[in-house]
Amino acid sequence: MKKLKGNLVYGQSGGPTSVINASAYGVIMKSLEHQDTIDEVLMMKHGIQGALNEDFIFIKDQTEEDIDLLKHSPGSAFGSVRYKMDDYKEDDTDYVRLLFIFQKYNIRYFLYNGGNDSMDTCDRISEYMKHVGYEVRIIGVPKTIDNDLPYTDHTPGYGSAAKFIINTVMEVSYDMLAYPKGKVTIIEIMGRHAGWLTAASAVATKNGFGPDLIYLPEVPFSIEKFKKDVQRIYDKKQQCLVAVSEGLSNEEGIFLSSSSALKDAFGHFQLGGVSSKLAQIVNNEMRISSRNIELGTTQRSAAHLQSLTDVNEAISVGRRAVELALQGESGIMITIERVSTSPYKTTYGKQPLNMIANKEKTMAKTMINSQGNFVTEEFIEYIMPLIQGENTPKYYDGVQHFSRMKNGIGSKKKK
Repeated sequence: MKKLKGNLVYGQSGGPTSVINASAYGVIMKSLEHQDTIDEVLMMKHGIQGALNEDFIFIKDQTEEDIDLLKHSPGSAFGSVRYKMDDYKEDDTDYVRLLFIFQKYNIRYFLYNGGNDSMDTCDRISEYMKHVGYEVRIIGVPKTIDNDLPYTDHTPGYGSAAKFIINTVMEVSYDMLAYPKGKVTIIEIMGRHAGWLTAASAVATKNGFGPDLIYLPEVPFSIEKFKKDVQRIYDKKQQCLVAVSEGLSNEEGIFLSSSSALKDAFGHFQLGGVSSKLAQIVNNEMRISSRNIELGTTQRSAAHLQSLTDVNEAISVGRRAVELALQGESGIMITIERVSTSPYKTTYGKQPLNMIANKEKTMAKTMINSQGNFVTEEFIEYIMPLIQGENTPKYYDGVQHFSRMKNGIGSKKKK
């Protein structure tokens, strides 16, 4: 494979995670090791939108401290976006613009960090660039707290979000023990079609303080069964802790609740409000005092509870993406392959983008109990290695210290 000399551009897309910037760190550090081939590293500001707007952040302008702090910073340090590109055969406006930008900046390496929809964007750009004969190597870097990307054992971002959920649910559970007669507390956790995050709360129960019941999108939800399950637990314990996925739906596939009829650029309904609806049912129909808790964006932004395993793997997929691009690979996404669980060992593979784009991986039926209201030991064994270790935050005067890239997100404004 001939050496392809030029610039590398990297972007972040979709919902942030607490370790997506660790992947950026991996991309940056690996790229700087190959300055004989990669002249400059550019970061798109707000993902593909930044490339289309010719809005870049240059790594050469950043300090070593701010680059290092990426490993400890949540959110998207360079900005994210939810922008769907049309099929170039129907409307090539964005693609013509992108080709112009690629040529202007001699961009020969395009790395995009995201989930299902981001891989769709990668795949579309890859196909167009092949169509017009512009040589650029396009690699997808996996990211999502939902853990629903196919062909990878798990996804960077999931382990840290799961670690936060586990520990937060434990704290809520312990708080509930304060009174002899408690409430039915319902915690709503992210997850549209896949219950990986909600299932993580079972680790809290495994450690003595966690939910009594867990309901996942993989199992059609029955309100009547839910009421019977709750009543049984409440009669026994005089309190009940329930973890539910935001994407619970009935036998017909209709979501139990959604906060609005709004959809994002990729046609996904904005979900929310399941725990509130269920709490009202418990209060009004069962006559049991209830409260609901929505963890919201804290699930993906809690950098103070990063899993060290997750951080290290996020860095590794970023580094591996650069390595494979330099080796001539294109049109692929990096995957994590589990070699063994005990001891935990992984390796890094690849899959064609068109095998990943717009596809979701849900939990195996064997990971969910026969009653559909909790998980099995198989899931516990699967998740435990992913939450191990702590990436101690960088504190200054007792407050976390985050990266402030020059001209990046959160950078100090000129007066």
